[in-house]
Amino acid sequence: MATIKDVAREAKVSIATVSRVINQDDKVRDKTREHVLTVMKSLGYQVNVNARALSTQKTATLGLVVPDISDPFFACLAKGVDSIARQHQSQILLCTAQNSSDSEQQAIDSLLQRRCDGIILYCTHLADSALIDIVERYSNVVVVARNIPEIAENCIYLDDEFGGQLAAEHLLALGHSRFASIMSELPIQDPKLRLSGFKTALDKQALTLTEEQVVYGTPDQLGGELTVNSLLKNQQTFTALFAYNDAMAIGAISALEEAGFKVPDDISVIGFDDIYLAHYSRPKLTTLHYPVEAIAKHAALLAINKHTQLDKTAHSHRYQPTLVERQSTAFAPTTAPKQSLNENQVERPN
Repeated sequence: MATIKDVAREAKVSIATVSRVINQDDKVRDKTREHVLTVMKSLGYQVNVNARALSTQKTATLGLVVPDISDPFFACLAKGVDSIARQHQSQILLCTAQNSSDSEQQAIDSLLQRRCDGIILYCTHLADSALIDIVERYSNVVVVARNIPEIAENCIYLDDEFGGQLAAEHLLALGHSRFASIMSELPIQDPKLRLSGFKTALDKQALTLTEEQVVYGTPDQLGGELTVNSLLKNQQTFTALFAYNDAMAIGAISALEEAGFKVPDDISVIGFDDIYLAHYSRPKLTTLHYPVEAIAKHAALLAINKHTQLDKTAHSHRYQPTLVERQSTAFAPTTAPKQSLNENQVERPN
């Protein structure tokens, strides 16, 4: 394997000059830079990133922790971070951490050990206190989808409560008065805030959402299917359903149609996130747009700027969702059909 000495000897320049080219020093003349890069390529020389990191205090990497990369939402988040990384001649190191705070902490520790220039976290299990401790020790860590006052300047989040209000207001405007909701069972802020906003809008119209009308499950299509089947089995009567996210909403529509209901003629369904699939579901899904890619890009830039000490702001970074009206919601039917599982419908196992 070629070394920096081999490159210097072949290019007939000093080792220091080769080092300056590797570290992208502006003092190197363009002609010299091009010549050295050509020699490096011909010799198959690979830059020692660890050595470069020691000299420049940069690793040209951004770390990202997400719960599940197979989820379209997190794939979009990763895409946004990657686009910023490429603009800064960097790569992303992606870690997935599912089901426990321990796995999230291990993923974070792994990225910290690799001295990433910035780290973006989407954690669903780590407590606020743990994230506060990490950010206080490493200022280039940015937390997405969490609003923690103690580290507000390192948090970027969506106003989920406002999103819940928008969902309810849309359904109320269509004349609905009988509601149900399916929410994520994960112990995070998002489902609590979205449901709180939804209930607040109903309260203003003297309407309520009882505990029996809210069912919790996994935030995916199967979770949406199982939670709706639970509502139907318990004979809950509703003409409008608010889902935690689009995946659950799409699963819910499938379950409703299997039970003999038409969406939106019998039951309106509204989701949250506005993932790509929402536009191609049948019917096309009415939802709340979550600007996840914009948030991801903002988080990546903030992490880079924190690393270079260019960002010294002391404020939170809040985004607001917007309603995207498609075909899964409609005016409330004049009479609500009886809602229960058909005799031939079988509940799917967990």
